[in-house]
Amino acid sequence: MNTLNLPSGDGTVAPYTLSGTAADAAPLPPATARTAYAAAHVVADPLAPNAPGAPAALDWEATLAFRHHLWDQGLGVAEAMDTAQRGMGLDWAATAELISRTGAEARNRGALLACGVNTDQLDSSRVDLESAITAYGEQLEVVSEAGATPIVMASRALAAVASGPKDYARVYSAVLERADRPVILHWLGTAFDPALAGYWGYDSPAEAIEPVAELIAEHADRVEGIKVSLLDTALEVRLRRLLPDGVRLYTGDDFHYPELVLGDEEGFSHALLGVFAAIAPTAARALAVLDRGDTDGYLALMEPTVPLARHLFSEPTYYYKTGIAFLAWLNGHQKGFHMVGGLHSARDLPHLAHTLRLADTAGVLSDPDLAARRMGALLEVSGVAQ
Repeated sequence: MNTLNLPSGDGTVAPYTLSGTAADAAPLPPATARTAYAAAHVVADPLAPNAPGAPAALDWEATLAFRHHLWDQGLGVAEAMDTAQRGMGLDWAATAELISRTGAEARNRGALLACGVNTDQLDSSRVDLESAITAYGEQLEVVSEAGATPIVMASRALAAVASGPKDYARVYSAVLERADRPVILHWLGTAFDPALAGYWGYDSPAEAIEPVAELIAEHADRVEGIKVSLLDTALEVRLRRLLPDGVRLYTGDDFHYPELVLGDEEGFSHALLGVFAAIAPTAARALAVLDRGDTDGYLALMEPTVPLARHLFSEPTYYYKTGIAFLAWLNGHQKGFHMVGGLHSARDLPHLAHTLRLADTAGVLSDPDLAARRMGALLEVSGVAQ
């Protein structure tokens, strides 16, 4: 039996025995009733410098293998998003190479791929509206060459220089005109990035709902959907009901995804979620059950994952990437628990210990024996005797 002495967060240690239940990760075809993307993390090269502020050095074999794992589960891959540490360790040079490499892998297997387009190559001291438009355009070209759907991400640079709603409308209209295929827009709330406060030119997200819907309606032929990560179900549903026919709402709400994807009599959200990278086999099976119209079975699979998701995305929410990489390591998708920018240090040992407990309870550990061995080694080296 795999019993570990886990720190409890109150200065004590308590034994915990893993259930031993392994997640079923046999390959699945994509779901048909919902489109679902998992926002994938990147694997750091443990033999290269990856200190805070250093250029990112990736373990390309493990990074790309993880994308194939997601595709094997029938999920699309959302590449080069905030889960991949955009703005938190992954520089533009590494991002461009990541998009190119993943694009080649997706083409080879005919897999679903969307990639983040941002302005993070800009020197923050030299930003204006035109430079933001140019930067978005440069990244659109990289994503176009990769053959992927662009995800036009919320821009810190734009948030810093825009003086109001008209500036956002000007930039987004120009960017949409430059896109060679319909894009997914991206609305990231301040829980994920405090630098995006006041995005779209309004003090609160509630004020921006109608203007964003109007912007999309004006460019409906160039917008495939919008990904919303506000962690507010009411606002997401409100926007979803205002979207033009044919434009999708992709939930990025890692707290309320089961109910938002399930939907109601007036509609549902598709999925573009960081948490799906952590729970891919379970999420894929839940969507397959939903395809058959079995809502009870869908909820029975999804709901046990919510406590894990809420823990991974607990405040400060933007450090959720650490938990995603930690679970990938426990599940054997990478050799070590290292992250670019040193971000593996962003969560403490009690947080990681509780992540293990919740992952076990949710049934998302692919090999509980391996997870126990790796967690035991981490605990020993951290000074928690086993």
